[in-house]
Amino acid sequence: MRTTLLVYLHGFRSSPNSTKAVMTGEAVRALSTAENVYEWYCPQLLASPLASMDMVVKHIDQSKADRMVIIGSSLGGFYTNYLAEKYQCKGIALNPAVYAARELELHVGMMTAYDSDEPFDFKAEYIDELRALQVERISNPERYFLIAAKGDELLDWKEMSSFYPGAKQLILEGSDHGIADYADHLPAVIQFIEH
Repeated sequence: MRTTLLVYLHGFRSSPNSTKAVMTGEAVRALSTAENVYEWYCPQLLASPLASMDMVVKHIDQSKADRMVIIGSSLGGFYTNYLAEKYQCKGIALNPAVYAARELELHVGMMTAYDSDEPFDFKAEYIDELRALQVERISNPERYFLIAAKGDELLDWKEMSSFYPGAKQLILEGSDHGIADYADHLPAVIQFIEH
């Protein structure tokens, strides 16, 4: 029996209830067989990047899985780079914020999540925490799969693409930051997870 830990990391102000997280979770759980077990882990990330990574690393280190795949969307894609390098495992980045400290500097202050009115304080020190987690370059492109949308209204797809030289890349014409047509591309994600 082989166990795969699948870690899904949502984006900034998002949650495990995001459409992509839910869709991916259902597809991954459907892959589990008696020989091939998939363990799904999609936590609510914290406002602090460092505290978020501590929480995820703790879960990973306690897992008995034989292999691991990390998937992350937007800020979660930034975290994916950090974890995929740390554990030398596969990483799937969906419209990743490859330079998250720069992108989120403008968002310091009180925020609410997209799917709740629960306020949270995104502190200036969190930008330094993001800088500390920055991956300068990926070490093994074959471990990565990038999905980037040319229609992303928040992040530059060209910057994403150049961050993953030699990696498997699916560049979408149009679409948007949330990848509204994600269901169409989920089979490619699943294929990358399985192989």
